Amino acid sequence: MRHDISRLVDGATYRSGNPFALWRWMRENAPVVWHEPGVFPGFWSLTRFAEVKEVLRDAETFSSSSGILLRPLAQGVDPGSDRTLALSDAPRHTVLRGAIAGWFAPRNLRLLTDSLNSAAHSIVRDAVRASRIDFVTEVAAKLPLEVVCAFLGIPDEDRPSIVEWSTDAFCAGTAEERSIAHLQILDYFGDLAERRRSRPGEDLVSVLAGVRFENAYLPLEEVVLNCDNLLVGGTENVRLAMSGGMLALLERPGQWALLREDFEGAVDTAVEEILRWTSSATHILRRARRDVVLGGQRIRRGDLVVCWLTSANRDPAQFTDPDVFDVRRTPNRHLALGAGPHYCVGTRLAKLEIAAVLREFFAQVDQVLPDGEPEHLDSIVVNGLRRLPLRLTASAVSRPRGMAGVRG
Repeated sequence: MRHDISRLVDGATYRSGNPFALWRWMRENAPVVWHEPGVFPGFWSLTRFAEVKEVLRDAETFSSSSGILLRPLAQGVDPGSDRTLALSDAPRHTVLRGAIAGWFAPRNLRLLTDSLNSAAHSIVRDAVRASRIDFVTEVAAKLPLEVVCAFLGIPDEDRPSIVEWSTDAFCAGTAEERSIAHLQILDYFGDLAERRRSRPGEDLVSVLAGVRFENAYLPLEEVVLNCDNLLVGGTENVRLAMSGGMLALLERPGQWALLREDFEGAVDTAVEEILRWTSSATHILRRARRDVVLGGQRIRRGDLVVCWLTSANRDPAQFTDPDVFDVRRTPNRHLALGAGPHYCVGTRLAKLEIAAVLREFFAQVDQVLPDGEPEHLDSIVVNGLRRLPLRLTASAVSRPRGMAGVRG
C-alpha cells in the first residue's frame, strides 16, 4: 500500500505517536525521495541508516551552516545560521567546539557526578512525596535544567525564572506561549552575556563571551544564540529521552524487571536503548555542497537533505528486531545523538543524567501506575511526550538500588 509522504511534515503524524509504518514503507520503497516545495522548501528525505550516517559523517559534502531543521518558507532563514555550534561548518564550528568541549570531558564529568546524583535523588524524592505527577515536567525536565544552569553559571536567584521559561518554551500548550517564553530566555542571556564579557566567571557563558574568531570576539548576539542552543540541546533531548524511556519501560514489565534485577549491570545498555528507541531529534537537515549520489538518486548542489533519525534507528538492516525495545541490546550503534563532526558534545553527560534518574526511581519508588493517557508532541522537529501522568508509591523501606516494581 502506497503511503502519503507529505505526512512527514504534518504535526498530526507525530501527535498520534506512531509514524513508524510510514517510515517503514519509505525505507523499503522510497529511501531517498524528493518532496516538492510547499509550506516547506523542497527537500530530499533519507530514511535508511546507511544514507543517514553517510550524510552526517561527511561535513565536507553536506553543510550545517544554513540551518539544521526544516523551517516553513514563511519563517525565512534560521537566525542561528553560520553563527552557532550546531549551525556552522569548519573553521567556525571547530573553534566553537574546541571552546566548549572541555567542559564535557570525562575528568569534569567525574567531578560533577556526586552533585548530579544528589540532584536526581532530590527530584525523585519530591516526586514521590507528591504522589501524582506529570513525569515529563516534574522529573524528566528538572535534572537537565539544573545541570545546564550550573554549567552556564546562572545565579541561584535566577534559576526559578529559567526553569519556568524553559518549561513553557518546551511544553506550553500554544505556539504563541512557547515563542514568548523563548524570547524571555534570549533576553535573559543577552544581559548575562554582556555582564560576563566585562566580568568573566568560571562558566560556559564566560567561555563563549571570550571566544575569538578571525581575530575578533564573537558578537554578543552570537554568544546569546550559542547559550540558547546549549540550553535547548542540553535539556530538551534529555527530557524527551528520559520520559519516552520511562513510558517504554512501563509498557513492558518484562524489561522493567530485567533492569530492576541487575540495574548496574544493565544500565549502560538500557540508556543506549532508550536513546535509540526515543530518538528525540526527529530529523536533522543538511545542504549539499556538491552534486552527489545517495541511494541511487542524484542530489544536486544546494539541495536540502533531511535525515530522519527516528527512522534510521529502526532500520532492520542495522538493528536486529528494531521494533523491539530491549534493555540488553548490544551492539547498539544508533544515531540518536548524531554522528561525525557534529556528534552531540554533551553525549556522556546526557547518559549520566538518564542513568541517575532511573537509579533513583528504582531505589525510591515501590509502584508506578498510569494516571491518565500520555500525550505526544505534535512537532516534526522533536519526538516524544508532552505529558506522562503517573501515580507513585514510595518504597516502604530503604531498598538497594534497582528494586522498584511496576504495574501496567
